[in-house]
Amino acid sequence: MSLLLFEDQYVTDLYPITISRPAYTITCGSFRLMDWIEKLDRPVKTIIRRYLREIEEADFPAVNATTLTANSLSKPLILVNARLLPSAKNYHLLAEVIQRGEEIALWSGECLAIALLPNEASYPPATLASSELTTYFDRLQLNKLPRGEEEPVLLRYPHEVVAHHMEILGDSLVHRLEETGKYEEVDDGVFVAKGAELGPYCVTDSSQGPVILDENVTIGPYSLLSGPLYIGPNSRVLEHSAIKDAVSLGHTTKIGGEVEASIIEPFTNKQHHGFLGHSYLGSWINLGAGTCNSDLKNTYGTINMDYSGQKVATGMQFMGCIIGDYSKTAINTSIFTGKTIGACSMAYGFVTTNVPSFVNYARSFGQVTEIAPEVMVATQQRMFARRKVDQREADRQLMSAMYDHTRYERQLADEPLSL
Repeated sequence: MSLLLFEDQYVTDLYPITISRPAYTITCGSFRLMDWIEKLDRPVKTIIRRYLREIEEADFPAVNATTLTANSLSKPLILVNARLLPSAKNYHLLAEVIQRGEEIALWSGECLAIALLPNEASYPPATLASSELTTYFDRLQLNKLPRGEEEPVLLRYPHEVVAHHMEILGDSLVHRLEETGKYEEVDDGVFVAKGAELGPYCVTDSSQGPVILDENVTIGPYSLLSGPLYIGPNSRVLEHSAIKDAVSLGHTTKIGGEVEASIIEPFTNKQHHGFLGHSYLGSWINLGAGTCNSDLKNTYGTINMDYSGQKVATGMQFMGCIIGDYSKTAINTSIFTGKTIGACSMAYGFVTTNVPSFVNYARSFGQVTEIAPEVMVATQQRMFARRKVDQREADRQLMSAMYDHTRYERQLADEPLSL
């Protein structure tokens, strides 16, 4: 029995999060979908956007989309949508489908979420890309499979990552504690792994959920940690910080100031004072000193997001910002409610509109200019060197590919300033 993770036609609706990463690597509730998939201990192959294959092969050598052949897969084949919410509930649902071993299709609206195919079902072509899925699915005649009663949750838009994160983080952390057994409870509801250190005069509050510090985490003195909270390995929280109310920090992050109800992916820095709330930050981001975002409208009304010119109602009263991988902010940058910042951009002053990828955004100073991919390759190399990470050819290739795939975004730079 093998798993086939696939990106469908809606994966681009998750931009800017998925510009630089397969959908199965989105962190939500402190887990990625791939983390749950690996627990199933089954052969895994993927169908993703072509330009991400090289970085996928570098990051996940056991998951090689370019060698997807019948010889590398065992039947029956289980299809899993890469947008599947990485929750404990969905994990148990997928494990149940595997255990039963019966043909079934689970749908989320009109989108396929999980399907166990009959043994006679054809394998996908070795070079199949996500843009070619429809033809393959038509051949499988998925609508003829028995339809399951459960309706798994799929991520559709970036704000849903934040919304679902707040809902599932508590259960995810309980699962993390029960399964790993590597944490020691040092105070009521406060769990630490090997090498984690709490500085003097820290205050912890686990009344709403556990506080988990993974391996080699260091917490500076006079800090507040409020659960549910997960801090990934080798991360550092600076002194006088307030990390509270549903925060998940990826490994090797450096965080300071006030952070609330947010996801921060690995290798991102927000080490200075400033507020970050109800937001998603990708990897290799740096927020300059004093950077703050708004997550509440002055009218206290629900927030609408603008995705590629389409207004989408979130139904959320609190929603901050979404920032793509490799982007930066200057000191004292202010990000308005519900704004997105694309990948590989630099933001200055007031961010009053969405920011395209690969731009220097200084609208409040009357300037928006494009950033060449070679500039970001050089910046990436310097960033990696600071963290003792080797820059690979796949990393350099990704920069050029992202630049080409986000050209359409930069026409937004001609829009008038919106205050």
